[in-house]
Amino acid sequence: MEQSTHRARGAHPPTSRARRAHLSALVFATLLAGVPVSAAAQRMDGPVAPGTFALGLKGGGEIVVEGELHGGTSAPVPDLGALNPALAGVGATLQVQPRSWDDVYGDLWSVAGEVGYGLDANAETFAAISYTKGSGDRLEVGGANVPALATTLPLFGDFGDFEAWGLELGYRRWFDADGPVRPYAAVRGMAQWVDSIEATFTIPAADIALNNVAFYDSGVVWGVGLDVGVAWVVSPAVSVGLETGLQYTGDLSDDDSDIGGLGLGVINDTGSRLSLPFRATVRARF
Repeated sequence: MEQSTHRARGAHPPTSRARRAHLSALVFATLLAGVPVSAAAQRMDGPVAPGTFALGLKGGGEIVVEGELHGGTSAPVPDLGALNPALAGVGATLQVQPRSWDDVYGDLWSVAGEVGYGLDANAETFAAISYTKGSGDRLEVGGANVPALATTLPLFGDFGDFEAWGLELGYRRWFDADGPVRPYAAVRGMAQWVDSIEATFTIPAADIALNNVAFYDSGVVWGVGLDVGVAWVVSPAVSVGLETGLQYTGDLSDDDSDIGGLGLGVINDTGSRLSLPFRATVRARF
């Protein structure tokens, strides 16, 4: 019994220093193994990563803050009989007042599909195809001053819808690469194919109507845009967000084939617009 007790007492337990050294080694090994994996995963999370593609979809409205859809002019018409035989020999002056994009179309709306390619963890190039539409409205655009009647009769315009398909190329820069909320800024250039626009001009009090006259021809319109936005990362490869900015689109292609003979050919020598887009976005990286 004494010998057994002596052997038990002679088996010394590990010192506290040894225990601390062993524990420190385990912690260091865990951190050494875990940090690179965590950092790699963090770099790959989010809407952009180097050498990867992303598909995006965005949609929303476009508030036109400046831009005339048509200008104004005064055009004498010596004989209204060409427009209404009952008014043969009666002269008038057509007085057209400028009307803005907002007057005629209000807010436009658009959708776009996008493909992006990550240059690094914070930058990408992208290409997009967009569709933009605005519903035309009927409104008073001026009057016909008739000296024989000592009055000015209201002139109305009813404009066809605005529709455009666009191709966009751009560069986007992301900020705060390691966070779940990713603000960004982007610049883009675009070319839009705009469908032709017709208009109907009427003077109801004189029973005069110019129906479906050519106003803008179809053609390519160039533009540029500056976007700012924020994306929320909802999974390692999927994000949703909101976007706004400024967009400038150049003049439309005028068509004077119907209105030129009335001296109104100058009113459609315009059509550019400065607008404020606001869009919701969703994108997936793969």
